[in-house]
Amino acid sequence: MYALGVILISLLVLVGLLRLKVKIGLAMVVTATVLAVFLGVTPGEMAGRLAAEWEDAVLTRTTPYLFVSLTALLLLVNVMGEAMSQIGLSARLVPAMQGLFRSRRVALAAIPLLMGMLPTPGGIMLSAPMVREAGDKIGVSRSRTAAINFLFRHQWEPVWPLFPAVPFIQSILGISALRLVSHHLALSVAGVIGGVVFLLLAGIPPRRQEHMEARAGLGSHAMDFVHVFWPIALTALLYIGLNVPPAIGIFLAIVGLLLLHRVEWRRWPGIFKAAKEPDMVLLLFGALWFKLNLEAGGAVGSVVNFFEVIHMPPMLVVFLLPMLVAASTGVTMGSVAITYPFLLPYVGHGAGADMGTETLAFAGLVVGLTISPIHLCLALSASYFEAPLTRIILKVLPAALCIAAAGFAMALLTR
Repeated sequence: MYALGVILISLLVLVGLLRLKVKIGLAMVVTATVLAVFLGVTPGEMAGRLAAEWEDAVLTRTTPYLFVSLTALLLLVNVMGEAMSQIGLSARLVPAMQGLFRSRRVALAAIPLLMGMLPTPGGIMLSAPMVREAGDKIGVSRSRTAAINFLFRHQWEPVWPLFPAVPFIQSILGISALRLVSHHLALSVAGVIGGVVFLLLAGIPPRRQEHMEARAGLGSHAMDFVHVFWPIALTALLYIGLNVPPAIGIFLAIVGLLLLHRVEWRRWPGIFKAAKEPDMVLLLFGALWFKLNLEAGGAVGSVVNFFEVIHMPPMLVVFLLPMLVAASTGVTMGSVAITYPFLLPYVGHGAGADMGTETLAFAGLVVGLTISPIHLCLALSASYFEAPLTRIILKVLPAALCIAAAGFAMALLTR
């Protein structure tokens, strides 16, 4: 009970600081500090946790590596946005998307949905510059644009096998990938439908003259889209095909972009100055420190034990446990690794696995991630789109409830 209370207090501190207009990076660091104090995590224990992580985990999953690689990625995303703006590509994006998809709403959702196939931490920032530019051109509020980018970016997570949680769950349960994906598909469909209904059908300003479809042909629109999209596609291909870290991939894409468009060398330093974003660095540091404090303080395990002691109804345990852990950590893989071993008695194994119940568990996890202020993608969205975090959460909440409803429906209808 104490650990649960401490987690809630920490989240309230974060929300309170954000309402006081404290920058999100500094607010996250203060929140992680509060959590460390209440959990009694000493510097020695933190050092021990990092040392154990260094010994037991591969380099790419250690906290220092994540901090350096994510910081480089996020700062270079700013550089990419600045380069596209100065070259003039950003201004060509909206007409290209409208010409290809014949709909402003589809154009807004298609970019993050396509980018969501790249399973990299902080990958939401790859689509953020294009979505923000498109939203600003159309006249959509920044909070709604951030919500669209955030929600549609994550709809592949239940079913796309490149996300490590999917093969991990398959391995734990001893089932086929097809069986797992066929059940999880209901969550992705519910999320997309919820996003369309609550984010795209409302809040989009009436079409103005500048929003009318361009007279150029389909081939011209396609070329404009390729010019904007290829740096992101190159980053994705290098990551998936050659396992090149996204930060390196996007740096190569930026250099290629500047060379391809013959940007003068004297303009390069000004473009790369866009990487100067200290609050984003603090945000990453605070989010990773928060997660480390939870692990070092044993908070998640204590919460799991608390649910068992109070004899919570099985369906609520299956839904709420992953939701609470995901909301507290903001990490999909970690939440699966922590909660699924405790849920095996409810779900089962192999041919006898109750996939409806398992889908309910993953629905809880997705809902937790969708409304978690600790979720890195959500926090980064608030920072990049310069929109209140609570307003973004409120806008994605209806779609999250659609995902929850789909989870409960699968649990009840597939028994």
